[in-house]
Amino acid sequence: MPNILSKATVTAVGLTCKSVLNLGLCSMTVNGLPNIMRALESDERDNGRGIVTVSNHISTLDDPMTWGVMPVNTYWNSRKTRWVLGASDIMFINPILSAFFRKGQVIETFRGRGIYQPAVDLAIQKLTQGEWLHLFGEGYVSQPALQSVEHNKGRLRRFKWGIGRMLMETPRPPVIIPMWIAGFDRLMPEGRRFPFNFIPRLGAKLSVTFGEPIPPEDILSALQRRTGIPANASQTASTWVAKTPEEQADRSLRRDLGTDEGSRDIRIAVTDVVQRAVEALGRRVSGDMLGKQNP
Repeated sequence: MPNILSKATVTAVGLTCKSVLNLGLCSMTVNGLPNIMRALESDERDNGRGIVTVSNHISTLDDPMTWGVMPVNTYWNSRKTRWVLGASDIMFINPILSAFFRKGQVIETFRGRGIYQPAVDLAIQKLTQGEWLHLFGEGYVSQPALQSVEHNKGRLRRFKWGIGRMLMETPRPPVIIPMWIAGFDRLMPEGRRFPFNFIPRLGAKLSVTFGEPIPPEDILSALQRRTGIPANASQTASTWVAKTPEEQADRSLRRDLGTDEGSRDIRIAVTDVVQRAVEALGRRVSGDMLGKQNP
């Protein structure tokens, strides 16, 4: 029964989002959909290779409305539906909403409790099972108007280092797909007064872009620069963390990295690679300012 209720919830929400996007009240452009579909249909998932999509977060409608761009047949299959982290103080505020979001494959996350909390442990477990996990790298809504500018280029806020922990502690490196969401901030602008803050604006031009998977070599290269892992270490595509001289028993720096400074550097390095990939995709879609308008 719980599985049936979860499938029913996922299907109902997916069809509702697709219907809203097809009403003609806004326009939607989808790019790179084959990138995520290839990952979802890969046989490697049965062997424990998960999928991680990481995107910017520009409105309260990003999830679930973004997934209205997915093919209808993905809504019947919970394996082709994302798991996502959701803030406890926003989404899990009463028993009814808590049950709804849990059935909708949302993992309750507590702000301020860091990367060693049950939500992150569960996310790692889902990836180990070959599931699809979506992450909003910044951890909260950050609309383009509030983004910083460095060297005449827009920058997202620093991605949460929990991303590095999730990616590095899975037994098999997951497929990492950067995403870019645009226009949802104009559909649901922040800062409006009640009740208008709950009413979408019509006529917005929306787009969802799925980038190419991040090459494992990019992760390994970042680790070599940051941690001193030797360049001649194992660099197979199946693992991005090489053995070090201290780890002769075929152990890698994956699994439980611990809390020491070296492990922290590893998580930072991996998270930086992911953030650069998301920002690079964003610049291709929304320009160097990542959608931020010049004053």
